[in-house]
Order: sequence, then structure tokens, then C-alpha cells
Amino acid sequence: MKNLIIAGIVGAALSVSCSTAKVAQDNRAEFLKLKGDWQITQVTHDQSFQVKPFDDGADSKCFVGSTWHLVPNNYSGTYSLNGSEGCPTFTQPIKFEVVNGSTFQFKKVDDGQKAKSVNAGYTLNLVDQMDNAFTLEQNVPFEGSTIKVVYQFQKVSN
Repeated sequence: MKNLIIAGIVGAALSVSCSTAKVAQDNRAEFLKLKGDWQITQVTHDQSFQVKPFDDGADSKCFVGSTWHLVPNNYSGTYSLNGSEGCPTFTQPIKFEVVNGSTFQFKKVDDGQKAKSVNAGYTLNLVDQMDNAFTLEQNVPFEGSTIKVVYQFQKVSN
């Protein structure tokens, strides 16, 4: 009887560890799909509002044509604005993760800064993910309501 109980406990522990490993493997697969260089081809939102994404001070139109370099094996990357049409030119280092295959989270990390020391970040819904394109949706609170900002990404290179 004692051996039966121990076998049951060991079996339960193994099934939990296997399901946890499966979730980790699935999350890793989502990361790998995002590997490479991407370009934002379109940003849409309710045009009656001026949206300045990610607290950069740049209008949402400045993000069209921006490039995003994502490196899943160390969860790092950058995004760069190209300075067209009066927009700023800069490159911002980031740390990112995909949570449960449907949420893209990132935080800005400046040179010499540790990611764990950065408390603020951004959470976007990962939708319509394909091999060469994906869409991120951001819900931005504004005066008691929410504005949905949609970013369309196209693969540039691996």
C-alpha cells in the first residue's frame, strides 16, 4: 500500500513536470517564430486621437517603416525609427518575451542597464501570427476609455 501511494505521488509529479516542459517548449516555439528583422508596415487606431506609442514622444506615423530586430535566444532586441517626415531617428534596445503564445511584453533597456532593474514596460496582444507577418494590438487607456492601436509587422530577414 505504501509503495502504491509513493508511486502515485511520483507519477503525479512527473505528469506536472512534463506538462510544464510542454508549455515551455510551446513558448519557445513562439519566440523562434519572431526571430529576425521585422518592419512595421501599418499602424492603425482611431484617427481622432494623436497616439505616441511607447512613451518615445514620436507620433504613431513615425513607427511605420520602423525596424525591429528580435533575438529570441536571449530575449533581446532593438527597434529603430528612421527619421522620415519629421520623425526622430533613434534605436532603442529592448528585452521581450511572449507569454502563453498570445501576449508580447517588452521593456526598454538602455546601454549598461540591467533588465531586472527596469520596472515599466509594455504589454501587447499577439494576434494573426504567421511565418512572415504578425500583428500586435495595444490597448491604450485614455480619459476613462481605451484606444486600440494595431501594429502590422512584415518579416525583412532572419
